Amino acid sequence: MSQPDVAIVGGGLIGRCLAWRASRSGARVALYDSADSQGMNSAAWAAAGMIAPTTEAVDADAQISSMGANSLKLWPQWLAELPIPVFYRDNGTLLLWHVEDTGEAARTQNMLTSRQSQSSVRCLEGLQIADVEPELGTLFTRALYVPGEAQVDNRNFLKAVGLALEEAGVESHWETAIDDGNLPDAGIIVDCRGMGAKGDLRSLRGVRGEIVRLHAPEIQLNHMLRLLHPRYPVYIVPRADGQLVVGATAIESDDRSPASVRGILELLTSAYSLLPALAEARILEFNTQVRPALPNNLPTIQFGHGQNVLRINGLYRHGFLLTPTIVEEVLDLLSGRSSGRWPCLDVNCSIAAFGSLNNPTEMQTCLSL
Repeated sequence: MSQPDVAIVGGGLIGRCLAWRASRSGARVALYDSADSQGMNSAAWAAAGMIAPTTEAVDADAQISSMGANSLKLWPQWLAELPIPVFYRDNGTLLLWHVEDTGEAARTQNMLTSRQSQSSVRCLEGLQIADVEPELGTLFTRALYVPGEAQVDNRNFLKAVGLALEEAGVESHWETAIDDGNLPDAGIIVDCRGMGAKGDLRSLRGVRGEIVRLHAPEIQLNHMLRLLHPRYPVYIVPRADGQLVVGATAIESDDRSPASVRGILELLTSAYSLLPALAEARILEFNTQVRPALPNNLPTIQFGHGQNVLRINGLYRHGFLLTPTIVEEVLDLLSGRSSGRWPCLDVNCSIAAFGSLNNPTEMQTCLSL
């Protein structure tokens, strides 16, 4: 078999999406991952699948919000091109707080209104909240409503992209561990290993997340809910079939062990304070995962020194928010026409490195996207 144009190492969210989009653009792609095709060991498997650029602007760099807004436009297009339907909802987010956390709410509102792109945020009071989200009743007297933000069923999406790779005939090597000493042969290698690249990216650190999945078919939420709290900013994301995804934690640790009793108690207590109807919900699973982050909590795209290796890493807790934008930027980069719209990705530096590759002209030809 001839050498592929692109070999992608790491079949989690960013790796399999890049393999899918690159194959649709005509490149010969090989994908390698140490786990199976379901993506169960990836950070994306345990995620809530939120695509909330305005809400994330509260505690993230402005570039994250800008890239996320671009991804929000791309998601419907991507989903329409998959072989099976994937649950997706863009009803928006409700930000809520208890009276004792009014200061946190004021900080959040000031942050959102200070950015021009966040002008769509609406303040709700009293019965307006119940009109937008009846399940909340009169528990909260004030709220912020962010229309248009979205969520996607993360596990359904991973499965759909896996099927798309099969249909496209992508050379997929599941359960195949790749390390720095046995990189595959290809025109260019894209390293999407996340925490698996720790040996190569010394500044990479782990951020542990804990997720609870609940079954509560009697609760009919129309929106994603977020509690504004200085310590436990819990979120509740409604899924199809009466499921709810609950999470909040961002612990500075690369510990992948199961969730602790204290951690789960704190998470569920916060969620219950946000939505008391959860009292009779059934617990389906607890899940933990470690997300890769760099010191500035921004993603990076960079070439290896003197190698035909491109590294994508540091998506932190923004995997679903940023993946479409980053994937499209990488495809442009490999075709020699990067937009340079996202300074945090070091794309200009990457273009310079690209010019020093062994066969840049050949690569640009085979990736004539």
